[in-house]
Amino acid sequence: MSTSVRRAGLATRRNHGSWHLSAELGQDVVLMPGQMYFGGRAASIRTLLGSCLSITLWHPQKKVGGMCHFLLPSRQRKASDSLDGRYGDEAMEAMVEMVSLTGTKPSEYSAHLYGGADTMPEGGGLRLNVGERNIEQGWKLVDQYGFQLEGIDVGEDVPRTVTLTLASGEVDMKRGTGRAPQFATPAMQKSLA
Repeated sequence: MSTSVRRAGLATRRNHGSWHLSAELGQDVVLMPGQMYFGGRAASIRTLLGSCLSITLWHPQKKVGGMCHFLLPSRQRKASDSLDGRYGDEAMEAMVEMVSLTGTKPSEYSAHLYGGADTMPEGGGLRLNVGERNIEQGWKLVDQYGFQLEGIDVGEDVPRTVTLTLASGEVDMKRGTGRAPQFATPAMQKSLA
């Protein structure tokens, strides 16, 4: 675990590797691409999205919830492969495991869906439609698990900052201007490796 992560008071869960974060009581958690948090100890969870997608979950009675930040919809996974938070289906599988550990059901949670911006420059010739594919996967996962979708802001070509406050379940989404960010920072590139 990196020194900066240790200094921030974050620990990781062994069963899902370093991408599933835990928090000290009252801590504000910041997710990088491919990470998730689920629980009730954090004060808030925040992330910045481009073509990635974030799904937030919140249980109004238990005051627990979480957020995942995935980069791609899915991958070809062998049975021996560990779950990987960079992929939407695997991130949600891990979140649903955490939901069941609380003795609750997905249908009791409100969900929000954000991100999926088109980050490819115009006229580039190559259109991977990663944002669009992430949006489709997000819709599918919310429906598949039976979460109650309450908020959505997806697509277009703008970055979004999403914050979930766990005490109230309030989700604050701010739209940036211009094109969504490319994964150019070293921390973001490392999370893709």
